[in-house]
Amino acid sequence: MNEKKMGTKALWAGEKAQLVHGATQVPVVHSVSFGYDDMDEWLDVATGQKEGHIYGRNTNPTVQAFEDKVKILEGAEAATSFSTGMAAISNTLATFLYPGDRIVSIKDTYGGTNKIFTEFLPKQQIEVELCETGNHEAIEEEVAKGCKVLYLETPTNPTVKITDIERMVQAGHDVGALVIIDNTFATPINQNPIELGVDLVIHSATKFLGGHADALGGVVCGREDLVEQIYHYREINGATLDPMAAYLLLRGMKTLHLRIERQNDNAQKVAEYLKTVDVVDDVFYPGLEDHPGHDIAKRQMRGFGGMLSFSVKGGMETVRHLLPKLQYANRAANLGAVETIVGPARTTSHVECTPEERAAMGIPEGLIRYSAGVEDLDDLIADLEQAFAALPENVLAK
Repeated sequence: MNEKKMGTKALWAGEKAQLVHGATQVPVVHSVSFGYDDMDEWLDVATGQKEGHIYGRNTNPTVQAFEDKVKILEGAEAATSFSTGMAAISNTLATFLYPGDRIVSIKDTYGGTNKIFTEFLPKQQIEVELCETGNHEAIEEEVAKGCKVLYLETPTNPTVKITDIERMVQAGHDVGALVIIDNTFATPINQNPIELGVDLVIHSATKFLGGHADALGGVVCGREDLVEQIYHYREINGATLDPMAAYLLLRGMKTLHLRIERQNDNAQKVAEYLKTVDVVDDVFYPGLEDHPGHDIAKRQMRGFGGMLSFSVKGGMETVRHLLPKLQYANRAANLGAVETIVGPARTTSHVECTPEERAAMGIPEGLIRYSAGVEDLDDLIADLEQAFAALPENVLAK
């Protein structure tokens, strides 16, 4: 049979093994423990010699279905899940980095990730080198000095910058480094880093994978030997995905391909509209031909994603007046949901950072992050138009 396409995988992948009693949907298994009458079988399951479950902190049937679905969508050998996206990131880094190790990354990562790089890893005597995003030569130069991990995020949060994945994989593997990529913004519908040679792919499943802003979760997938090490760290340290959250994420992923197709289109058209607005200083979206990473994104992505950002004249004063006037956008610290979500970086992706830290990352205080939902495009554009039209004259004059 021919290889299934992404839409079919999003609906069917990973679920059959967990269906019971003729059910067509994966059940939510809330049991903390799983019992065995046969002591030898119990030992075989407990030691990984036989498939099964013994304790909810380790594994769970509902959670396994979610992991298997992501694994298949990303074309990975294995996957393991976490209570949040940041748990996935922090546990993965903690699994492989020890005092004296060196990690190379980029300046434009999610604020929580950046805090790990600038605050927590240095306390553990782990050397961190953050390079200018998009400066591939500078990244290659630092990687060539030697590193244990090369960590990337593409597109980045919130300025949607693009990194050439294949080129960075080559640089990392030349020095024996693990190459890890946060693929949250792209999703497996738009981009599969493993096909480009990446070792591990991370998602905040809270965002586009779940898609309904009602469940927290994270997941990492990749080579089986690497995922097994991450799983062991997680099972002992306890950042376990809740079965009910796993069910909600599974349910959300059934429409992943449909949502992403719509969000790709809406984000593209909104970005094109924003380019025509006088009060908008700049628009950041890789689908725009003048975006610095457009050609790379076109080569390694199937779609440009549902996330964009834009900066406005007047900075936060304009933001304060503009955002409350939007009728079809939640002003919230989230992204990737079916509803459009907006917010400045200083209260969303980089709230943990100081104004100086945000400025060093090239994030203006007047930057607005816009997560396009699946609403009718005409309504989204009209909503933006009325919000811009309602800006006070004294704000527009700045």
